[in-house]
Amino acid sequence: MALIVHKYGGTSMGSTERIRNVARRVAKWARAGHRMVVVPSAMSGETNRLLALAKELQPALPDAASLREIDAIAATGEQVSVGLLALALHSEGMPAVSYAGWQVPVQTDSAFGKARIRHIEGARVRADLDAGKVVIVTGFQGLDEHGDVTTLGRGGSDTSAVAVAAALQADECLIYTDVDGVYTTDPRIVPEARRRHTISFEEMLEMASLGSKVLQIRSVEFAGKYRVPTRVLSSFTPWDIPLDEEARSGTLITFEEDEKMEQAVVSGIAFNRDEAKVTVLGVPDRPGIAYQILGPVAEANIDVDVIIQNVSHDGRTDFSFTVHRNDYARAMQTLREVVAPAIGAAEIVGDAKICKVSIVGIGMRSHVGVASKMFRTLSEEGINIQMISTSEIKTSVVIDEKYMELAVRALHKAFDLELDKAVGSV
Repeated sequence: MALIVHKYGGTSMGSTERIRNVARRVAKWARAGHRMVVVPSAMSGETNRLLALAKELQPALPDAASLREIDAIAATGEQVSVGLLALALHSEGMPAVSYAGWQVPVQTDSAFGKARIRHIEGARVRADLDAGKVVIVTGFQGLDEHGDVTTLGRGGSDTSAVAVAAALQADECLIYTDVDGVYTTDPRIVPEARRRHTISFEEMLEMASLGSKVLQIRSVEFAGKYRVPTRVLSSFTPWDIPLDEEARSGTLITFEEDEKMEQAVVSGIAFNRDEAKVTVLGVPDRPGIAYQILGPVAEANIDVDVIIQNVSHDGRTDFSFTVHRNDYARAMQTLREVVAPAIGAAEIVGDAKICKVSIVGIGMRSHVGVASKMFRTLSEEGINIQMISTSEIKTSVVIDEKYMELAVRALHKAFDLELDKAVGSV
């Protein structure tokens, strides 16, 4: 039978009873003849609790040495989860063995808190699978070349699961979460949002990068690079539903464009409230200035998103970009202490109360006027656009955070996403 990887999020692992239900579901798949690898997250709220303890002892921005220790602390949440799930499977009469990332090992670089997977050694896992065991591997973590425990950042268990599936050449990776698939937007904000039965890899990649919380972006990148069939589905469906019914549920990420998608110009609305904007005022307008600003930011391991440079006036210009809100303080510190003195900038200002709202759809490639419709819709709602970013299949705007929900609802309605025809395969 098939080799299947299951991933369970923190909510799915949130209590001993939920862990028992995960064990029953996994056992059902194993008894059907499938070889099973499971990648669970820490129990709901556990990682936040651990990080809060660390911050209580060191409230200042952590240096490199402290980041190493914070990763060692944060990684323990998943180690508890895998052990508990193994015990629950034993109670189900199912042979199971758990491993921390360093035991596999999952080899990463040394970017603590944001490590990237370099290689996964699969021999030990394969040996246990051949022996008829369910193998449980910690998500979110790995081991660098110096033997230090690293973590992959928020949502890293998704990345771990798809990477394990790729390394083992699994037949499918099933991401169990607290939602039953990928929707046209967050149904908590737009109750009329509709679940998609399929979504293209390109659209899912854009949705993840633009703030959709269903899948972490690096997991989608792994799925695309290694062509891992990946499905998003709910862990709160009854564990004892028929296997074939469960296998067809949720949303499947596809790697071939579906002709039905031609019906949908825009197929989803993504948003991200975890954004902050930084502006460097009075920048000398000369070649290489963008590198002089963003180079030190990159060296501080801070990802930059939307970038805008204004028109020059009297040899000076303003340079703005967005970062994740968690990186805002470090970005401002780097710019004020390193960048501003080096380039002679007039001032560094920032705004941590912004958000990004985006429209996504493969159909946008062949339709004109989509962006203008987006801008008109926001204008009619009195929402000012601060920054704009576009690609072939998405248009993003940065707006004041207080208008986020209004913008999402208005755009969802403007592009008819509540209708069946809007998503083709739904």
